[in-house]
Formats: sequence, structure tokens, C-alpha cells
Amino acid sequence: MDKVMSNRLVAALYVLPALLLLLVLVYIPIVLTGYYGLMQWDGIGAMTFIGLDNYARLLQDSTFWQSANHTFLLALFSALSLIGYLMIALVLSGKIKGANFFRKIYLIPMLLSSVAIAQLWLKIYHPSNGVLNSFLEAIGFSNPPAWLAEPSLVLYALFVPILWQYAGFYILIYYAALKNIPESLIEAARIDGANPWQIAFRIKLPLITEVIKVTVVLAVVGSLKYFDLIYVMTDGGPNGSSEVMASYMYRQAFRSFDFGYGSAVGFFLLLICLVVTWLLRKATASKDTIQYS
Repeated sequence: MDKVMSNRLVAALYVLPALLLLLVLVYIPIVLTGYYGLMQWDGIGAMTFIGLDNYARLLQDSTFWQSANHTFLLALFSALSLIGYLMIALVLSGKIKGANFFRKIYLIPMLLSSVAIAQLWLKIYHPSNGVLNSFLEAIGFSNPPAWLAEPSLVLYALFVPILWQYAGFYILIYYAALKNIPESLIEAARIDGANPWQIAFRIKLPLITEVIKVTVVLAVVGSLKYFDLIYVMTDGGPNGSSEVMASYMYRQAFRSFDFGYGSAVGFFLLLICLVVTWLLRKATASKDTIQYS
């Protein structure tokens, strides 16, 4: 008994530093955010308790709901982009010439910071001497758009670098999952006369279903709290056309110095992330597992 207690104490001591970090960096800030959301506070002076007024204001804030719409649209595009990443991973996992080179190419965006990626795409989207508009002019478009200044285009223009930024991450996950499939299953399917499409969609994809489910949750929830690249490239403009919930929260707290309302937006965003995660897990839950003998 003493030995069991000693082992448990040692295990607790090993886990304690991680738990303390989690408590200080995650759980305490969450509690404080919810608490500040009940206050009227400019971040410097005294706080005034106003109850749920900030949340009532949030529900009536058309600008917030516009930013929420942009955020959910980004989440939808992120989820759909996984199909393309999966197709690329399927190709790279096969025995094709130059696969190692292409795997390294797709990982390059993961090595760059969001600020560096934003500066790169600002150059690409530059209205007068950007690479994109120069190409469009070269093929006959006399008046290409200012991609980041057009309210109807800016959001979709931002989706491109955002999806490009995380392409390597998801391709790498899918590639690792596909390479973990026993080669004997693939060879048995070939002997039975299966073609590459049948191998891909009837053997490989069913075997990595759980990985696909996890990446859907990661992509959608990550999109709901996305901030950095949008902040650097457009700062939510023009006129809120590229505002997302995270950037709106930042604007309220650190630009308007309305920390109470900014905290309410942040706490509401947390609740949305939790609900969406729960819904996705429920939607993708499967009682049946594929078994192979």
C-alpha cells in the first residue's frame, strides 16, 4: 500500500507543473474574462458591476453579428479545404516521382510566421504592382480589382493566404495517417483487382476516418478564433468587411478601451467554440468501428 501511495505521489508531482501552467494560462484567464464581462471597465479605472448588460448589448450589436457571419464563413471554407488537402495527401502517399520534394514544399508555410505570410500576401495583392494584378494585366484584364480594398472581395481574398498557411499542417497529418496503413492491405486489394480510385476511397479513406474527424474539429474551431493574419493585412477593414469575432474583441478592448464589453465578446466566443466542438463531436461520433482480420 505504501508503495502504491508513493507511486501516486511521484506521478502527482510530475503532473503538478503542467497543471499549474494550465491553471494560470488557461482556466484563470477564462474565469477572469467571464468576470470582466459583467463589468463596465476601461482597463484602468474602477470597475462597475452591470450584470448581463454587456451580453444584452452584444446580442443587439449588428457589427458583432456581421463579424460572426464572417467567422462562420471562414470556418466553412476551412472545413471544405480539408477535401483538397486530403486529395494532395493521397497523391503524395503514393509512389510518385518527386513526392519527397513536394512534401517539403507544402511544409514551407508552416515555417513562416503569420506576420511574414501577411507581408508576403500584401505584396501579392498590391493593387498597382502586385504579382496577382500584374499577371491579370498581362493576360488582358485592363482594370484588375484592389483585392483588399473592395468590401465584396476582401474576405475571400483573405481566405486564400489563411488556407495556404495551414495547408502543410493538414497535409502532413493526412500523409502520416495514410502511410500508417499496412501495405499488406493495399497489396491484397491490388491482387483482387482494385484500381487506384477504389483503393483510395474504399480502403485508405475508411481507415483514416477518425483522423479526418479530428482535423475537421481542429479546422473549424481554429477558424472561429482566428485573428493574427487578418489583423496584419486589413485590421478588419474596409468598414468592417473583414472583421471576425476575435478582431472585433480586440478592437473593443484595446482600441475603444471597453474592456468589459471586449471580455463579454471573448467569453461569448469561447462558448461558441465549446458548443461547435460538442456539435461536431456528436455529428462525427460513430458507434461502429472498422475491423480487419
